[in-house]
Order: sequence, then structure tokens, then C-alpha cells
Amino acid sequence: MKVKLVNKSDNPAPEYATPHAAGMDLRAFIENDIVLKPLERVLVPTGLFIELPVGYEAQIRPRSGLAFKQGLTVLNTPGTIDADYRGEIKVILVNLSNEAFTIKSGERICQMVVSKHETISFTQVDELSETLRGDGGFGHTGK
Repeated sequence: MKVKLVNKSDNPAPEYATPHAAGMDLRAFIENDIVLKPLERVLVPTGLFIELPVGYEAQIRPRSGLAFKQGLTVLNTPGTIDADYRGEIKVILVNLSNEAFTIKSGERICQMVVSKHETISFTQVDELSETLRGDGGFGHTGK
């Protein structure tokens, strides 16, 4: 599938790192380094603008290495980019570690996965069908 991309950054266009990868790394596009202190969050621009086909979304997810090694993650995981959004892709990062983390321009800060989705409409009813699970949730199956 072809997706239109405007890249106003000086970073390469996102690409898959391996033949079977689901996500593409996105890079920070910033004038100055950002020092993210413990428990701080920041909105990081990428310089990227995309035009997704109707019926698709782009999900912004953490990079596992940054999350595990540095405690850096995407705050609203997964962040959703809708097909009708035409603004710059920006990423909400949060530092969950005990040490400051410096974000440099060009650094890979997250990954983006494009997925097909359905559009639904609701039918108002008075009750739902019975299931074995019922309304059990939030740990109802035990440890």
C-alpha cells in the first residue's frame, strides 16, 4: 500500500528495519536537545505529515529498547493517527526512569504501525446476550 508522506525534517523517511517488521521507527526533529527528567513528559515533533487511506490508522508505540533500557515510553500508547489528520506527527514521550534522558534530533523515539480498522454504528438495545464470562473483568480469572 502506498501512503503519501511529506517529510519536512532532515531525517530519512520512515522504513522497516527488517523484512517482516510491523513498525517503522520515527525520529525526533528538534532544533535543540531535549533533556527529559524523571516523570516529565514532552511533545516531540517528527517533521512528518501523512495521508492515510480511509479505513486505516497509524498507531504510535514505544520502542522496546528505549522502554526497557531507558524507561522512555509513549504516554498515550498506542497513539492514534486518523485518516483525516493532516498535521505533523508529534509524539508524547514520558521518562519513567530515575535518570534524565537526552533526546537528540534524528534519534529514533517511537515506532509507527499502520493498521486497517472497521467503522461501526451502534444499535440501541435494552440488554445484551448472556455469556459465561458475563461482566467479569479486571482480574476476574485470578492469578
